[in-house]
Amino acid sequence: MTESLSDSLALIGRHLRHLARVPERLLSVTLMPVMYVIVFGFLFGSAMQVEGGDYREYIMAGIFAQVMLANLQTTAVGVVDDLRNGLVDRFRSLPMSRYAVLIGRTVSDLLLSSIAVVVMAVVGYLIGWRVHTGVGNIVAAFGLLLLLGLGAAWLGALLGLSLRNVEAVSAVMSMVMMPLTFLSSAFIPPSGLPGWLQAITVWNPLSSVVEAVRQLFGNPSSVGDSSFPALHPVPVAMVLVAAMIALAMPLAARRYRTASAR
Repeated sequence: MTESLSDSLALIGRHLRHLARVPERLLSVTLMPVMYVIVFGFLFGSAMQVEGGDYREYIMAGIFAQVMLANLQTTAVGVVDDLRNGLVDRFRSLPMSRYAVLIGRTVSDLLLSSIAVVVMAVVGYLIGWRVHTGVGNIVAAFGLLLLLGLGAAWLGALLGLSLRNVEAVSAVMSMVMMPLTFLSSAFIPPSGLPGWLQAITVWNPLSSVVEAVRQLFGNPSSVGDSSFPALHPVPVAMVLVAAMIALAMPLAARRYRTASAR
């Protein structure tokens, strides 16, 4: 256990040192979310109406969750690169934990997305976003976002190990991320959608996470629905994120054992 932790910390440090040498990666991760905050906050904020508050406060939880969910693609591409450039083969020749490679990759990607969240929080505050709850709820909200990012990273690792091709990963991500993000309550209240589409949006797992974060921040929430996820977003989100991590981690570890043996 101690050896595995030591190996994982060493690889996390390696990825972070690589980030320092290639700061463009950090720019690519932070620039798009910041642009979302500015564009939705200023351009759409004056036109969009949400019940119980300001759209600029409504939108922040959705963008936070979107950034964490993007670990699906970030980690998947990183794992494919590690397999393709021979990094995994080199690590296999060393006396180290075989799963430290995945832990190092997922945790370092989570740290990278966490930096993006901090930058977005600052930009959001500058355009008018405020938190209206206590420290405990704030910590719980960001903790839930971190768990979402960790689960997405492990799902990304599983996807990268299964597809083993950057082009295939990009194609799958385009088919998954767009509907998962935009058919949720991340950007618009589902109450204005047609009935059948509203049901899809409300039961979208990302909607539960977004609504839970909004509730914990004290920001405006999507109202007008009596479904279980809409009435109990925090416990539903916690169960969904925990289940995602519990399923993705062992499956990715098993797939890594098979992939690294090829």
